[in-house]
Amino acid sequence: MKKDNLENQAVPSPFVQTYFHGTKADLKIGDLIKVGYNSNFGQKKNAKYIFLSATLDAAIWGAELAFGDKRERIYLVEPTGEIEDDPDLTDQKFPGNPSKSYRSTHPFRVVGEVTIWQGHQPEHIKAMKDGIQKLNEQGVNSLND
Repeated sequence: MKKDNLENQAVPSPFVQTYFHGTKADLKIGDLIKVGYNSNFGQKKNAKYIFLSATLDAAIWGAELAFGDKRERIYLVEPTGEIEDDPDLTDQKFPGNPSKSYRSTHPFRVVGEVTIWQGHQPEHIKAMKDGIQKLNEQGVNSLND
């Protein structure tokens, strides 16, 4: 919060927290991203959760790893309810949530789109997809499915 010099009262900042959602879905400002649709990951079941991140890098991974052959997109989103740490990334791989990855059962409202961003190198994407495939073959499933 910043102080207003005239009245010395707290004035809310217009940018409290930015969240990102990486996908291959074609969305518009004002659209709601909701649970219940086929997941972009895992076993392609109806998603119990939707995901967002406070880091652009995690959202880029989301877009790059999403199923489908549409264009990769990064949306700025606003949660409409509570969010919690994504247990696949925090408890299982990166304690403390350094990727700032979250999930929710509440919709996210699309408030913008990041149109210029740098993706990962093709060999890094392939390595990540190969790692995910290996986990699937070993029967290691997401905590989010």
